[in-house]
Amino acid sequence: MADNLRISMVQSHIIWEDRNENLEYYGELLRRVSGKTDIAVLPETFTTGFSMEVEKLADTMDGETIRFVKNWSHKYGIAIVGSFIVKENGKYYNRAFFITPDGEEYYYDKRHLFRMAGEDKHFSAGDERVIVRYKDWNIRLLVCYDLRFPVWSRNVNNEYDLLIYVANWPEPRKKVWKVLLQARAIENMCYVCGVNRVGVDGKGFSYRGDSMVFDPRGKKMADAGKREEIMRTCTLLKNELNDFRAKFPAWKDADIFQL
Repeated sequence: MADNLRISMVQSHIIWEDRNENLEYYGELLRRVSGKTDIAVLPETFTTGFSMEVEKLADTMDGETIRFVKNWSHKYGIAIVGSFIVKENGKYYNRAFFITPDGEEYYYDKRHLFRMAGEDKHFSAGDERVIVRYKDWNIRLLVCYDLRFPVWSRNVNNEYDLLIYVANWPEPRKKVWKVLLQARAIENMCYVCGVNRVGVDGKGFSYRGDSMVFDPRGKKMADAGKREEIMRTCTLLKNELNDFRAKFPAWKDADIFQL
């Protein structure tokens, strides 16, 4: 049906600080979901891992990363979501992207920088909300640590239908990851997709994965567990979302606020 949306969680390891190897590797993973999905979601900073070596690793908006993603999207006929380290106007950003097969481009700069890893000392924070319109769905982009801050992700008057988080979320906090993804789905009355990496990074931090999709009631629709090189796909149903919002319109009683 035209109002259904297939979304694939591309969960795998990231080769530490090696853009070329990661571009080759993830290009092959995306080839495997060609023709089987509408949107493929990669982990946060998929070309480098969550490194603070921004001067060495940052790409530009006309560099290899976005050029490869655009090519994959067009070649495989799927929209692609992820994030990478970018340098722009002398500043560095953890920038999420949403690239469509028709060449449309959307970008969101991570607002909440993870101070416990020093991200706030190396990156600049974004301040713009980004909602993508794709296949008659409204989709909000957020990155990892943003998950902990419900006000920034608040769905006002059902302005979006799907909330996507790309992440490098360490294994010791796996329970928090699961609980907050489910909470964001329930409180925002939307679908939520969170995609995390697996493996061990160059600083010795371990990542379990646990990429998941929740429906607006908080029911788990898909769970990648801790498996590597897994592309879990599920179908989101627009009619069910609209019916739920109509039958249980809690969104109409939400508090008015300003950031």
